[in-house]
Order: sequence, then C-alpha cells, then structure tokens
Amino acid sequence: MSGKTRAAVAGANGYAGMTLVHLLARHPAVELVQLTSRSQAGRPYAEVFPLHDLKGEFRPEPDASQVEVVFSCLPHNVGAAKTREWLEAGARVVDMSADFRLKDPALYPVWYRQEHPASDLLASAVFGLPELHAADLPEARLVAVPGCYSTAAILGLAPAVAAGLVASDVIVDAKSGVSGAGRSLNLGVHFAEVNETLGAYAITGHRHLPEVLQELAGLAGKPPDVTFVPHLVPMTRGILATCYFDLAGPLAQLEQAYREFYSEQPFTRVVDRTPTTKLASHTNLCLVNVAAQGHKAVVTAALDNLVKGASGQGVECFNIAFGLDRRLGLEAALQWP
Repeated sequence: MSGKTRAAVAGANGYAGMTLVHLLARHPAVELVQLTSRSQAGRPYAEVFPLHDLKGEFRPEPDASQVEVVFSCLPHNVGAAKTREWLEAGARVVDMSADFRLKDPALYPVWYRQEHPASDLLASAVFGLPELHAADLPEARLVAVPGCYSTAAILGLAPAVAAGLVASDVIVDAKSGVSGAGRSLNLGVHFAEVNETLGAYAITGHRHLPEVLQELAGLAGKPPDVTFVPHLVPMTRGILATCYFDLAGPLAQLEQAYREFYSEQPFTRVVDRTPTTKLASHTNLCLVNVAAQGHKAVVTAALDNLVKGASGQGVECFNIAFGLDRRLGLEAALQWP
C-alpha cells in the first residue's frame, strides 16, 4: 500500500456513498481503510460490497486522525458539524452534501431551513466543479462537490454566460432519475408511485438553484435570471438539462464558445447531436449539445447523477487536489445501481 492515500468514506451505505466505494476500491492511488454507517456498524464490508476484496467492518464514525482524506456522503446538515473535527485531525475533506456549496451563510436558512452549524468554514471551501475551479483544488482542505442538477445546469450554461452570449432570462428544464432522491425509504419514490409517470416538483424553487446563480455570477459578475424546474423520470439514473435563452450573437459564435471553453476538459464534451442520458450513464462524462430554434438557443447537457453529478466528480476533485492525473480511476464504467 506504499504511496497510496488513506481514505475514509462517511455514509457509505447510500447511493452516492456506495458509488464512491466502487470507484475508490479500484482506484490505484487510494487505500480505502474506513467505511462508516451508523445503520451498518459492525457488519463486514463484504456483506454490502461482495464484488470488492474489502477487509474490515463498518464503523459508526470515521477516525480522521488515521486517514488523509474523508469523503463525506452524509445527509445535508449532518456532516457540517463533523467537518471541523476532521479538518483539525489533519484530514482533507471532500463533501458530497450541500453543506459547504454556498458561500453566503444567509442562504442556508432560506434553502435548508436552519442556520449553518459551521459558517466560518464556508469561505475556505472550494466549489468542486473542476471545469471552473481546477486551479483552486490543489490547495483546498475542504471541497464542496456541487449538486447533480446544478452540475448539469452550470456546465450547460457556463460558456454562454462567460462569453456574454445570453440575451435574456434563462429557463432550465431538468429531468432526473429516481436515484437522485437517495436510498432512504420515501413514499414518493416507491416503484408504484414513479413507474409510468412523469412530473415536475419544487416549482417555487429547488435547492440547487442558488448554486447555479452563485457560479454563473462568478463568470459574469451578475448572473442572468434563471427559472429552474426539475422533473422526476421513471429511470434509475441520469440527468438531462435543457437550457433555453435568447442568443446575443450568431449560433456559430455560441458553438465556438462552447468548444473553446471545454477544449481541455476530459469529462465535459461538446457533441454534435442532442445527448441522451444513456450515453453518459455509468460514466463521469457530461455531454453538451448546442443548437437553436430561430433566435432561441437550446443547449442540452446529459450526465449520470451518481457519477459526474456526485461521486465521480468527488474523485475527480480528489485527483486534482492530491496531484494525480484527473482521469485516474474514472475511465472504466460502473455497473451498479
């Protein structure tokens, strides 16, 4: 194990946590030494992850003094209070929840219904979207991986906003698979409730919207007004975000802006045809297509909500933060769930 980074995964029994374990278990530069879950504490790893040669038992909490990095897949507002002790123990933290994504502490009571328990850490957290913040990740002690919807929306809009080619308000129509709701039991995601139906939700505002506005503001000073409407689709995984706005120039100029913006990005690709979610499924790719109807731009972005929208992006940030090849451990497809 010499030369490998010792890692812990907190909350390893949810969809994001389990996806992360699958990625890290095969990562050539990681020694996965601690998996934690209060509900699974005491159970052997092999009972939950039979396809990996993982030795040991689940712990209720990570011991950050024994690892170099803690990947936190704990629910919102659960990991925030623990992050300080992990940092003080010497570990770096890659957080998959929403606890450190927003820089303004006043936004947390609005969107997450409580004051932030560690608001003094917000300023030091790096928003973990490598396409925008790769240069900040090597020095980051705390990385806040963005949400799945916000990743798709930001990557679908960033080149246009940065180039000043958005001439109107923006509408983002986004659709997600059921795994985006997490693994906990919930009537709204039971098979009989979601099969053969499609519906919008969070019409008055989704929690990922302030992330989108924050990051677009960083590109343009003042972001465009964004109307964001999510929909739940009866499929396991995947997100498709369709972004509409008036063009401030010819379509060819918009296409060129996207190709230049993502020309050096290994995981965000501009494609010639509108992508489907299945093309990106089980990969760390975000596939973006640029088109128009008359003067209205129609930009589509497809990704896997559990990989590029969560755990894969967390590993991508880890790779950059620890001086590794950004693609390490991310180029083979995952198979579950």
